[in-house]
Parts: sequence; C-alpha cells; structure tokens
Amino acid sequence: MKPLTEQEIRAAFLNCTKGEAKRLSVPRDLADRPWDDLDFLGWRDPQGPDRAYLVTEGEGRPKALALRCPSPASWQPRRSMCSMCLTTHTGGVSLMVAPKAGKAGQQGDSVGAYFCADLACSLYVRGKKDAGIGGRLHESLTTEEKIQRTVANVAAFIAKVTA
Repeated sequence: MKPLTEQEIRAAFLNCTKGEAKRLSVPRDLADRPWDDLDFLGWRDPQGPDRAYLVTEGEGRPKALALRCPSPASWQPRRSMCSMCLTTHTGGVSLMVAPKAGKAGQQGDSVGAYFCADLACSLYVRGKKDAGIGGRLHESLTTEEKIQRTVANVAAFIAKVTA
C-alpha cells in the first residue's frame, strides 16, 4: 500500500459525512507505519474503543470505512477466526459493523464481518506479527496467495458496504 496523508484518509471515507470524517481520530504515526507490508490501514479509535477505521486502495484511489465494534466481552474468550485473513485468535477477533454508504446507511442498514481486533491482518498473513500457537493454520498457499485472498476479502467487504 502506498503511504497516505491525513488529508487523503479523511477524503476517502465512503460511509460517513464529511463532518464526521473531519472529526474522527487519524493515527499520528502515519509516517512510521509499515506501508510496504500493509494491504489496508486499520486502527481502533483511542478515544472511542467501539470505533475503528479501515482504509484501502481500490480503483486507483483510497477508500475508507468507519466501523463499529463491540467492547470486549467479559465472559470466557473463545477461539475465533478473522474472515479477512483467516488468522485464529483467542479473544482477538471482533465483529466489525460498517453502516452502508448512502441512503441505505442513513436508514440504518449495515454490513458486518469478523476482523482481527487489532486490524493487523496484513502483518499476520506475512508472519510479521504472531497470533500465538495455532494462530495460522497450515495451508499449501504461498504468502503471496494468502495476501491476494486477504485483499479480495477486504474488497468484497467494501463492495457490500457501497452496494
């Protein structure tokens, strides 16, 4: 992924108003992110733990989504799989819900998917971040094929939000 500026990120949001995009928290460490290893930029809002954001490239331009995610449950965490990168975590996967873009989103329609709670799918796929024992299932796919699958899964999620 090519490095993005704060202005590019704010202008890329598809499912919130320009005012909401202007007020949301963008990471201050954009220059320090491992851009070459990212298929998408994802972060949790430090001022609102139930909010997260995702930015990816599609059709030659950045596309961003505002997401809602529940607070961690107080009950016993169980092993779950991220539907984007297929990494399994114990308590480290969250259902993230995006309001649909346009009129449908204004009427309350949304789309949800299970993501790694820290939105570090790109790093898990590349082996740059460890999900613990059993986090990555043995597959015969190459790392490049796993990356392509993750990119396709994120693109499909964005397509559902913008449909």
